[in-house]
Amino acid sequence: MAFAPFDWIDDEARRRADSGLVRTLRPRPAETELLDLASNDYLGLTRHPEVTAAAADAAHRWGAGATGSRLVTGSTVLHAELERELADFCGFEAALVLSSGYAANLAALTALTGRGSLIVSDAGNHASIVDGCRLSRAETAVVPHADPDAARKSLHAHDGRALAVTDSVFSVDGDAAPLAALAEVCRDEGAALLVDDAHGLGVLGEGGRGAVAGAGLAGGDGVVATLTLSKSLGSQGGAVLGPARVIDHLVNTARTFIFDTGLAPAAAGAALGSLRLLRREPERAGRARAVATALYGQLTAAGLAAVRPDAAVVSVRAPSADAAVSWAADCRTAGMAVGCFRPPSVPDGISRLRLTARADLTDEQIATAVAIVRRTAPDA
Repeated sequence: MAFAPFDWIDDEARRRADSGLVRTLRPRPAETELLDLASNDYLGLTRHPEVTAAAADAAHRWGAGATGSRLVTGSTVLHAELERELADFCGFEAALVLSSGYAANLAALTALTGRGSLIVSDAGNHASIVDGCRLSRAETAVVPHADPDAARKSLHAHDGRALAVTDSVFSVDGDAAPLAALAEVCRDEGAALLVDDAHGLGVLGEGGRGAVAGAGLAGGDGVVATLTLSKSLGSQGGAVLGPARVIDHLVNTARTFIFDTGLAPAAAGAALGSLRLLRREPERAGRARAVATALYGQLTAAGLAAVRPDAAVVSVRAPSADAAVSWAADCRTAGMAVGCFRPPSVPDGISRLRLTARADLTDEQIATAVAIVRRTAPDA
């Protein structure tokens, strides 16, 4: 009998199909008539002429790719400029730009912990944080969602180096972490605090400076933030922000920085263009929050089980994984793209539609979006 080393994949595929958890790629065209409430383009900048021009200019000046890791040939004047302006905008001493937000979380978690140390991680944290904890070789204590007291108990029981990590805004339901309370716990217990501000940058804080700045924690000696350039800044890439000695340590020890090709110049240029535009137009942050509040208010008024947003993510509960898939497909047929979150992407096992507010959505588009979600809603 011939050995078939990948037959187990067919069994896995059948189990996914039986559970309604099959995922497929759907390449999108450059232009579409769909109303977009699925992307993370919170400030509506990914197609802004100023941002795309900055990307094109960077590609023309620096080339299509970074050409190597940043410690070899991949670091340009443009990268350094972006890091200085990111750190200044968000209120930190220094910043380090990486190829993705995922790589930024892996870099921070693996370089700032290790064997013998403790990571206290919120149960609702993003997969990149979960993977960073696994790769760190540190002991990891997963504590109940948004529970500073539980974090305190875990930290207090540990003797040695420790770090608490949390999303600032959780990507599934859009709720914000209790950052001030968690920071107090970390100070009391002598632990560092790492905050993934991917969904806070551009939406929360004064002028969109992020949730960490909004909580008055930016620049603290024991506070480090990670973020992505692919959401509010409409580009691609990630960054770690913190004290200069922390950033220097990452340059020398973080494997996802040392051994990865640098961020492409076009992405760095686009992110820098968006950041400068946000400085000039800080009202975009408030508009994104206002759109989220309007979506939530109109969805709940229509009798739907929406979760109150703390930033720009609005989720609507679905009765099952299959129902969520069908609901999202029906929304698409009706002219609107929405996110569809199912296990294992949802820590509580409850499937939902995920709508993302954008600063450039009009009141008419908000009403249209709510009408489509309501009209296509499955029976409970």
